Amino acid sequence: MPEPTVLVLDADPSPRLGRLTGRAVVRYTDEAGLAARLPDADVLLVWDFTSDAVRAAWPGDGPRPAWVHTASVGVDRLLCPELVASGTTVTNARGVFERPIAEYVTGLVLAFAKDLPRTLDLQRARLWRHRESTEVAGSRAVVVGAGPIGREITRLLIALGVQVALVGRTARRTIHGVADLDRLAARADWVICAAPLTASTRSMFDARFFGLMQPSARFINVGRGPLVVEEDLADALRKRWIAGAALDVFEQEPLEPDSPLWDVPDLIVSPHMSGDTAGWRDRLGAQFVEMYELRAAGEPLPNVVDKRLGYIPARDLDD
Repeated sequence: MPEPTVLVLDADPSPRLGRLTGRAVVRYTDEAGLAARLPDADVLLVWDFTSDAVRAAWPGDGPRPAWVHTASVGVDRLLCPELVASGTTVTNARGVFERPIAEYVTGLVLAFAKDLPRTLDLQRARLWRHRESTEVAGSRAVVVGAGPIGREITRLLIALGVQVALVGRTARRTIHGVADLDRLAARADWVICAAPLTASTRSMFDARFFGLMQPSARFINVGRGPLVVEEDLADALRKRWIAGAALDVFEQEPLEPDSPLWDVPDLIVSPHMSGDTAGWRDRLGAQFVEMYELRAAGEPLPNVVDKRLGYIPARDLDD
């Protein structure tokens, strides 16, 4: 029986898949070669998770891989109607990024509360300017997105003494539903987005939403860029509707040097790095190999995405 073929949509550096030697034929392709190689692949590893090539190549002729794994949590860049309708199993990298992203968000909350961006600006200007900062304990946060990332963010913020309301698609037990979001956001000091990108979440943070927030509140997005109407956020900051914001994800990445977002007051811009700690690529590669071994042994795959929802439903309810 021939060895299965694992096709890797590659990016630099390539994944370490040495453990598959003798158990699978591993072939690599770039975006341009993906469509031609898909029919011969049993498994597709989307290592270049910033690419839209899968969505473009999948509708073509010929067989398609039975399993697609993306080295990311979000699957919005690869899902297309033909892939959703197919019998192909899609999995993601749940389990790798939760803690790093939660730590990053916690760092941003502390940086805003202690006015660290202004401290650094004043240091560069050699200005001694005493100010008062804000206590984090006792403040209120709304975390939008009740998946593992949102839950880990919630856990770390609670450890700091923050009162956290977690918002998911559906209300249940300790999780609020989307219908509660406006009411909760109007009282929050921190609104943190960790939601997946779906048809219902696209552009959900707009001028209307920012107008609900307190003038002293801050907004943080570590979910997906298109969840936020960037012009509306920039306008809200310029008009001081809210006190500050931090974006780690954007509508278009990388952010162009001439983007007006670089100069928006009280906005922290970071290059989609909240989940990327030292060794993250090795962890992603090891996770894929472990999942491949489970599948080869006839065991069920973890991290199976509901393709119609666009994410992995929570165990207790769709979320």
